[in-house]
Amino acid sequence: MPRNALFAFVVAAVGWGTGGIATRAALGEDVGVWTLVALRVAIAALLVGAVLLVQNVRSIDRTNLRVGSVMGLLNLTIPYVLFTFAYDNASAGFVGLFAALIPLATAIYAHYMLPDEPMVRAKLLGLSVGFAGVLVLLASGDSGLGEAGNPLLAAMLSIIGVAGIGYAGAYARRHAGEYDATTVTGVQFVVGALLLLPAMLVIEGIPTDLTGFGWSLVLYMAIASTFMPFMIFYLLLRTISATSVSLIGYMVPLVALVGGILLLDEQLEPGIAIGGLLIFAGMILTDRAGRTVKPVPPEAALFGDPSPAARED
Repeated sequence: MPRNALFAFVVAAVGWGTGGIATRAALGEDVGVWTLVALRVAIAALLVGAVLLVQNVRSIDRTNLRVGSVMGLLNLTIPYVLFTFAYDNASAGFVGLFAALIPLATAIYAHYMLPDEPMVRAKLLGLSVGFAGVLVLLASGDSGLGEAGNPLLAAMLSIIGVAGIGYAGAYARRHAGEYDATTVTGVQFVVGALLLLPAMLVIEGIPTDLTGFGWSLVLYMAIASTFMPFMIFYLLLRTISATSVSLIGYMVPLVALVGGILLLDEQLEPGIAIGGLLIFAGMILTDRAGRTVKPVPPEAALFGDPSPAARED
């Protein structure tokens, strides 16, 4: 991975990782789930809109609209809502560890959607080790919140969110080079805001009782944990593989875990520690496989040749 891409990779991971910590803190300030998600997405949409105005973008073609709409639903709206509810039932470190499933989900989707990213054995080994860590985490029953947590519910919500993100990552990679990263990001946030703001108003109403600290957390998440990481995400997808980009998900747990312990007094329980070590081992193995495995013929791929129909819209 080029150095500039690696730097961007780390910035995105830190942004998303600290987003979980800020979410837990905002929930502690009694900010509603729908309010929290809707406001951060709406503010991010305004920021991207300002960038588009500076770039003098006056129209959006069908490809940018289509890709942005898919990402707005599957990479933003559904995962953000589900993960935020998950953070209400488990620690930032626990929920953050489920981001490690993103490379596995993305790699499986990519095999069928991207002919140049087959699921070879070397890649599967690393992904399987990371997934084994998640299984250890679930088997332990540890949530990082002691008796106050509900790890099973948090895990179910997170897994559904990961499934959406995995597909979205492979989908965006399949159309890399056809869209403008800034435009797609803007469409994504506008779609998310149009879906989330009405839901917020119906379910929780106008947020008139947010504290100053609550607003500061919302603004942080909108800028550092939403706007910046997504801009970086789409730019990276244009230069490196979908599975490599999805490895951002392996850094998010480390940031969320350490930050949750230091800033929120969350617990580093045995299941989280052991599962986390396996997840990071999987990260290393998967990254090495992605850098060293050369393109292989269809018969060498683990699941055979992706069908032509799977490569079409």
